[in-house]
Amino acid sequence: MIRTDAIFNTIRMFQEEHLDVRTVTLGVDLQDCSSPVGQHLRDKVHAKIVGHAGGLVRASAEIERRFGIPIVNRRIAVSPIATVAAGHGTAELVRIAMTLDRAAGEVGVDLLGGYSALVHKHSTPTARALIDSLPEALAGTERVCASCNVASTRAGINMDAVLHLGRTVRAIAEADAARHGFACAKLVVFANMPDDNPFMAGAVHGQGEADAVINIGVSGPGVVTRALQRLIEDAGPANLTLADIAEEIKITAFRVTRVGELIGRELAQRLGVAFGIVDLSLAPTPKVGDSIGEILQTMGVIDVGAPGSTAAIALLNDAVKKGGAFASSSIGGLSGAFIPVMEDATLARAAADGSLTLDKLEAMTSVCSVGLDMIAIPGDTPGETIAGIIADEMAIGVTNNKTTATRLIPVPGRAAGEHVRFGGLFGESVVLPVRGVDGSSQFVRFGGRIPAPIQSLRN
Repeated sequence: MIRTDAIFNTIRMFQEEHLDVRTVTLGVDLQDCSSPVGQHLRDKVHAKIVGHAGGLVRASAEIERRFGIPIVNRRIAVSPIATVAAGHGTAELVRIAMTLDRAAGEVGVDLLGGYSALVHKHSTPTARALIDSLPEALAGTERVCASCNVASTRAGINMDAVLHLGRTVRAIAEADAARHGFACAKLVVFANMPDDNPFMAGAVHGQGEADAVINIGVSGPGVVTRALQRLIEDAGPANLTLADIAEEIKITAFRVTRVGELIGRELAQRLGVAFGIVDLSLAPTPKVGDSIGEILQTMGVIDVGAPGSTAAIALLNDAVKKGGAFASSSIGGLSGAFIPVMEDATLARAAADGSLTLDKLEAMTSVCSVGLDMIAIPGDTPGETIAGIIADEMAIGVTNNKTTATRLIPVPGRAAGEHVRFGGLFGESVVLPVRGVDGSSQFVRFGGRIPAPIQSLRN
C-alpha cells in the first residue's frame, strides 16, 4: 500500500532537498571495434557510440518530464580503450581520444569515460602508451575521462604503474596549465575498480557486461541532511543515539534507491538495452544544501576533520549501503559516501580553515567510498611524491578489499594555501599542503609489485 505521507516525502525530496538522478550512464562495449588499422577502428568506435547513444538524451528528457524527476547528467562509459586498441601506439591512441570526444559531442552527453587501462598486475605496451598519451588526450578533449586500475586485493599494487602515473599526473597538469590543471580532474587512479560505476571520471564498461547497459547514479546528500535535521528537531538530541541516526539514514537511502531503479528500468526499456545497476553514492555538488560535510555537521561533527570525523563517515557509509541493499537487488558501482573536496562547499571550507588535512582525508577514505577525490595540491609537487600519495591510497583499498581511488590536481603555479576554482560541478578549493615532499622517493623508485595481502590468515 502506498501511503500519502510517503508520496509527500518523496515530492519534498525533489522540490526542497536537492534530490536528483545525478547521472544516467550508458555503457557500450567496444571490444568488437578492434582493428589493426587505426582509421577502421576509429570509424567503428564512432559508429557504435552514435548508434547506441543517439537517443539517450531525448529519452532521458522524456522521462524527466513524465516523472518530474531531474536528471542532471547524461554520460557514456566504454570498454577500456587500452584493450580495444591493443597493438596501437601513443599517436593513434590520441586520435582515438579525439574520436571519442567527437562522438560524445554529437550525441549530446556531458562526459565519456573508459579511456582506461587495467594495469594492476603488469602493463602491456598499449597500456603504457595510453598512460603516455594522457597529457595530450585529456588536455585536448572536453568530454573524455580516463582511469587506470593499478591495484587489486588479489594482485597487489603495481608500483611501476603507480610511479608512471605519478609522473604523468604532473605532466597532465602542465599540459593544461592554462586551465589550472583541470584535465587532471578527468583522471582517476583505482584499486579494485568496479565494472559498473556510473560516476565520472572513473566510469568504464567492464568485462561481463551486456553489449549496451544503463547504469544509474542517484545522489541526495541534501535529502539525508534534512532527514536528520527533522529527526533531531522532533525527538531532541538528548533522546537519540547514533543507532537512531543510522536508522534514519537507512530509511532515506531506501527511498532514494527506489527512485533510481524506477528511472533506470524505464530508460533501459525505452532504449532497448539492458538495465544494470543503481549506484546510491552520496556525491555532493558545490551547491549549499548538497554536501556530505553538512551531513557530518548535522551528526555533531561541527568541524569536519576533527576527531570523530572518520567514525561519522563510517556510520554514514554503512547506513547508505544497508538502505540501498534493502531497496534493490541491483545495487552496484560504488554506493556509499564520496568526499570530493573541491566539489563539496563544506569540505572545501573545512580544508581552507585547516581542520581538514590531506592526512585526515586519507584516514576517512579507509571507511568510505572512493578515496582522495578532487584534491588540489601544489603545482611543484614531484611526480614521485604524487606516486607515494597514490600508493598509500591503493594500499588502503588492497588491504581492506574495497575500492579506493585518487583524483589529484597539482595546480600549476599555485602553492599551498592559495585558491583554485574550476566552476560548475567541479567547484573550488584551497590548495592543500603535502607534507614530506621527496621523503619517500626511493621507495616508489624501487618499482616492482607490492604483493597481495595474505587471505588465509586474517584477523
